[in-house]
Amino acid sequence: MSQNIQKRHKNLAYRLNQLMGFILGARFFFVALLTFALYVSTFFLFNREESFRAFVFDYHAHLIILCSVLSILAGGIINQFYDREKDQITKPFRSRIQSFLKQKYFLYAYIFLNALGLTIAFTQSWRVFVFFLVYQFLMWFYSHKISKVLFLNNLTFVGLTMYPFFGMLVYYRTFTLKVFFMAIFLFLMLMIIDMTKDLLTKNADKVFGYKTIANQFSSKIARQVIIVFCLMAFVVSLIIIKGIGLQSIMAWYFAIGLFVLILSIFWLFRNHNNDKVTTLSVLKLWIFFGILAMLFDGIYSRFSWAI
Repeated sequence: MSQNIQKRHKNLAYRLNQLMGFILGARFFFVALLTFALYVSTFFLFNREESFRAFVFDYHAHLIILCSVLSILAGGIINQFYDREKDQITKPFRSRIQSFLKQKYFLYAYIFLNALGLTIAFTQSWRVFVFFLVYQFLMWFYSHKISKVLFLNNLTFVGLTMYPFFGMLVYYRTFTLKVFFMAIFLFLMLMIIDMTKDLLTKNADKVFGYKTIANQFSSKIARQVIIVFCLMAFVVSLIIIKGIGLQSIMAWYFAIGLFVLILSIFWLFRNHNNDKVTTLSVLKLWIFFGILAMLFDGIYSRFSWAI
């Protein structure tokens, strides 16, 4: 009797490990954050005319976001499929959990998610279908080839991260200087984060043939390039602050962000053992705060009468 109970507990633990392996493989937590960011930016940044009620019942927008989510999940799966050897060194815990699920099941999920996303996209229009077909192809091509090409890997990764936001921008046909400079700021921040990550995985990247500035030139040159991007983000932040004034939550986000960028430059210059990890963590957290700032700023500006 006790042996049966132990066997059931082992089976349950194994199934839970399989589930966790799939969640980590598909990068569900990253996708959840990106989905939240898509909804916040769509309603409070791109969609300036539609009421909240109209947005809630705009099923076209929800289906396009769903297509984005399915494609991103699929992209995370194919990326870990190609990076699994490097991940065993750089992400041992994740690799150990993922080992409970055979790679063929990840591929089945990849095909299913892409097919479902394209099917939903086709029900909207052929343009939406082509948009996501290109997105899915680029996600695969990045994982298969571009991820090992010097500097193009960073540019493509950041571009693919921003691709769904571009789709919502086109859908609502909302383009202003404010959106333009905020997009540049996000692009620069994501570049800084991705290149800082390359500093941490320098040795593993070199072993498995991933060409980055850090392992092709030196960590010092890579840090100098990152600092240049930080200075560019600093300038863009100043432009945004001057354009919108210190009269909103988003403006104060960019104002405080100036000090975050200064701290990041300081840590990169100092280059102590934990400085790169600290820089990466702080910048990721600051992007998350940016999403919250956009949410609260949008709520205040749209629903100030109810506050």
